[in-house]
Amino acid sequence: MTDTMRYIDHGSGGPPSCMVVRQGPVPKPQKGEVLIDVAYAGVNRPDLLQRQGAYPPPPGASPVLGLEVSGTIAAAHPDVTGLYVGDPVTALVPGGGYAEYCIVPAAHCLPVPADLTLSEAAALPENYFTVWSNVFERGSLQAGENFLVHGGAGGIGYSAIQLAKAFGAKVFTTVAGAAQIDAARQLGADAVLDYTTEDWADKISGMVGSRGIDCILDFIGGPYIQKNLKLLARNGKLVQIAFLQGSRGELDLMPVLTKNLTITGSMLRPRSIEEKAAIAGALREKVWPLFAQKKLRVLISAVFDLADAQKAHEMMEASAHIGKIVLKVRG
Repeated sequence: MTDTMRYIDHGSGGPPSCMVVRQGPVPKPQKGEVLIDVAYAGVNRPDLLQRQGAYPPPPGASPVLGLEVSGTIAAAHPDVTGLYVGDPVTALVPGGGYAEYCIVPAAHCLPVPADLTLSEAAALPENYFTVWSNVFERGSLQAGENFLVHGGAGGIGYSAIQLAKAFGAKVFTTVAGAAQIDAARQLGADAVLDYTTEDWADKISGMVGSRGIDCILDFIGGPYIQKNLKLLARNGKLVQIAFLQGSRGELDLMPVLTKNLTITGSMLRPRSIEEKAAIAGALREKVWPLFAQKKLRVLISAVFDLADAQKAHEMMEASAHIGKIVLKVRG
């Protein structure tokens, strides 16, 4: 192991072209931490926001972009048990993923599921930590319930479709275009609506009638919020994880009273080490076995070299991808 590493520097922020490869020191693990020799890093929308200067890292986190990685343990603090140098892992990281080495709390590491490559493993943490904590913990989705996820072709969306189906829910999703429609159906979605050509809310309302939707996972916001509230069943839950079309607007909140609705949401990155460790434990027990059972699979839309991070961000901003975008750091 060398003393220096390559990493992506986005400077003071800006368009994708602001990202360049730099050389810097390899970080050292502190109490409870491990150092991962990064093979691949997942690309996520929060990375785009951070690059633009709209999503600063939490105190103490690396300023380098990247929230999920796969690779092997390169070093560990002496107090860490159960992880050893050379172990293949995938991990949710507080920052620093776009680099050859990355520090992560040991409790946020998970084994690479059987039969998955390291490139596929890098596409797991951000998706499944987010979906599990929001849909199943905050949203309390149960077997037999109706579930709607917007953006079913993206990383969060396609993971939510599969996980909801695996736990017995009926799944509705919105996507854009024929290719994304086909992908969502192949993943098991029961109803797929093209938001570019259809009134998705009206179509879903016609399908579910007075039964309604029990849980909605949304990152669009804006005009979607009122439509979501109208679709929810009595005691339904709207789980908001982002606002791509804005967090403000005129709303009629009467459905919250008349249908006893819950509006909730969360951001994953600012949550405590202990909270994320608890989610990791739930994933290890309840979700990771589903990969071996072939109930979950990974969709990789594209793999770019670390030096081509600009192209990866441009692809995500175009919203034309199906599945995950991943950076190849080594190999």
